[in-house]
Amino acid sequence: MSTVWVAMDTVLERRVAIKLMHREIAADSDQLERFRREARAVAKLNHPHIVAVIDAGEDTNESGQLTPYIIFEYIEGETLKQRIRRLGRLSTSEAVAYAIEIARALGAAHAAGIVHRDVKPQNVLLDREGSAKVTDFGIARILDQDGLTADGRVLGTTDYVSPEQALGHAVSGQSDLYSLGIVLYEMLTGEVPFSGENQVQVAMRHVREELPDVRTRRPEVSSALAAVLEHATAKDVADRYADDRIFIADLEQLLAIESQRTGHVDGEATAVLPTLPPSARKRVTVGHRRGRLALSTVAALAVVATIGWFVFNNTKLGTSQRSSGDAAKAGLTPVSLTQRGAKDFDPGGDGREHPEQVRAVLDDAFSTTWSTETYKDGFDRTKTTDPPGVGLYLDADPGVAAAALELRTPTPGWRGKVYAAKGETAPKALAEWTDLQAPIDIGTARTVRIPLNTNGVRYRYYLIWITELARDAPGQAATAKIAEAVLLEHKAS
Repeated sequence: MSTVWVAMDTVLERRVAIKLMHREIAADSDQLERFRREARAVAKLNHPHIVAVIDAGEDTNESGQLTPYIIFEYIEGETLKQRIRRLGRLSTSEAVAYAIEIARALGAAHAAGIVHRDVKPQNVLLDREGSAKVTDFGIARILDQDGLTADGRVLGTTDYVSPEQALGHAVSGQSDLYSLGIVLYEMLTGEVPFSGENQVQVAMRHVREELPDVRTRRPEVSSALAAVLEHATAKDVADRYADDRIFIADLEQLLAIESQRTGHVDGEATAVLPTLPPSARKRVTVGHRRGRLALSTVAALAVVATIGWFVFNNTKLGTSQRSSGDAAKAGLTPVSLTQRGAKDFDPGGDGREHPEQVRAVLDDAFSTTWSTETYKDGFDRTKTTDPPGVGLYLDADPGVAAAALELRTPTPGWRGKVYAAKGETAPKALAEWTDLQAPIDIGTARTVRIPLNTNGVRYRYYLIWITELARDAPGQAATAKIAEAVLLEHKAS
């Protein structure tokens, strides 16, 4: 509907970008109003990750033909799509960093009542510093106004279209978040999740099919990142992130976890890390900013403290790393779990045991943990189970004859047992699980490996059942925490 030109602002002596609407399209009143709406919509937005509108207007030539225009700031660089094509796929930390910047931009738009409706890497410009800027609100809809799109008509690029938009239903900010999830998927894998002979086929696959598991296409993606991606791209909006703030908060925590897990960050992640909130920054072991470290005296002291924290945590992590090496020597390999591969289990109490924390046992970071609730007198709420206790289980869909379970915990001294189960759903009662006769006894070690004997049975579910908490004195409050839970199987010959 338009052509974008590079131009020179002769007053301020700077380059700008001018979007000129095609004259034949300007003759269509609906298209003209959509173009005007874009100018009004984006002019309301003032955000570092949104391409700024400088001016807008309409020019009439001598023949009376109307040419509407919008003047934007000029971004010299490349699109995110070009970067993905050039590199194949981005590092996990850079992909998450770009997702944070785009989500922050969309959050500003949504707060102003504007839904972009065409979020795709082609509409994300990367400046010379690598910072992302969202552009092309050409089909954006202002939520407090009547839309220009007839019911049943789909606007947007179907490679990234949300299911509700593909069906011609009402869209909201959650629709943009779905599209951003697809962009994140492409940044991680180098390709969009769905293809087809035409755009209708692609759109219907977004409606009917689950996304291919990102860890199948890129195994080094952490379970935590895969889970956030799955949450963002849920088919049902009720299962999707409710708003930008929650999505951004999870992405910020992920970036901190990724920097700790890998020990380094690169690309735009080096610029985004310092912008994280304190709750996320405290996870970061080393600070980076464009490859250079500029410190005041106070900042230097903070880094010394951070290094001390890092050394302390790496002392704890050392056992885990050696254990993984031992596992490889023993001919064992970790089992790749599904994106929602862990769930809390409390059949005798209120049915909940910190479900919001269970993803932590799969994120490859010792600093994040799932914990039981605090108990003073044993598992007094779970007397209906034998033995009484609480726990969590791992979902190894479709099933595996696990040879061992490796646990990493910051709270030694607790005990338990390992159970297993088959079937489409996990049993709700402990009596329905199979006791593998595999006791858990967490001594002073922070990492333990429990041998499992399944007799060749490929169980889908493996339950970590905690029966006893460590206490210094009777009646003292106690919890058990698990940082990582890894199922191991024998390597295929």
